[in-house]
Amino acid sequence: SSGLALTEALQTLVEKENRTETRQLLDKVVKHLFEGERFSVAIAHFPDAFPPLYVSVVQASEKTSGLVEALSRFVAYQEQVELVKKKLAAAAVYPLLLLSVGGLVALFLLGYVTPRFASIYEGNLERLPFASRMLIAGGGMIEAHALPALVTLLAVAALTVWGVSRPATRAWISRLLWRTPGVGEHLRVFHLTRFYRTVGMLLQGGIPVVQSLSMAEGLLHPALRLRLNGATRMIREGQSLSRAMEDNGLSTPVAVRLLRVGEKSGRMGDMMEAVAKFHDEELARFVEWFTRLVEPLLMAVIGLVIGVIVVLLYLPIFELAGSLE
Repeated sequence: SSGLALTEALQTLVEKENRTETRQLLDKVVKHLFEGERFSVAIAHFPDAFPPLYVSVVQASEKTSGLVEALSRFVAYQEQVELVKKKLAAAAVYPLLLLSVGGLVALFLLGYVTPRFASIYEGNLERLPFASRMLIAGGGMIEAHALPALVTLLAVAALTVWGVSRPATRAWISRLLWRTPGVGEHLRVFHLTRFYRTVGMLLQGGIPVVQSLSMAEGLLHPALRLRLNGATRMIREGQSLSRAMEDNGLSTPVAVRLLRVGEKSGRMGDMMEAVAKFHDEELARFVEWFTRLVEPLLMAVIGLVIGVIVVLLYLPIFELAGSLE
């Protein structure tokens, strides 16, 4: 937008870049441009750095000479996507931290504190309450087999991480969440929000509706992709976009209204962006409410577990003190 030619702009980025890999990548792009290739073709040689969505936006902008506007829209799109990801990640950090710290405290009580109490009660274990005996026996077992227990714990953690990274496991967890009342509907809206924002950006860049829907279908859950095929077929047969999305369960009441406005005004891209923005705010409120609900519940559960361990350790002492009275 400053008036530099595309090659000059890229060469400027090369000069200011400190990372060797990025500098080499930009050098290769510039080389392809000097060989007479269009910008979209030049960056398409490097799919690891430039995703197909970015390439398509650039390709569409080359037909209208609106590269600056297209890149600005893509940057704004990426910032919105990253903002949503950061909100979800921030919402998940504190509960995971609570579970980790609570689990470590419970393990410390079982593996270190409980065996020390066992030596105090030595010779009188048969007089202890059943729950206290089971707790002390478990603590003694953990202390006696500390190394195997640690290895087993690490193996279970590694197996869990590996399992979660597997597509089949993620698909199973996804199906479970989608069937969960309340959560499933919000997940559907989350997928649709990403989809609407992407399609809106592509439409604003001049890409036809059917092509935009096809390019953004990878953002949808597999179940919603099947519905998108039906919606695309209806659009090709002459049905309106709002009707096709509504009949195939790919809309919300707000989305349908705004899509109809977009069809009348010719500003479909803007209306899809408006749909995404509305539901982003709705999802942000749900995530905030959910975390406010889950955090005290987790704290209560962790406190209850630790409290039960402590009470079972001191219960014989309480009973002894009562008998002395």
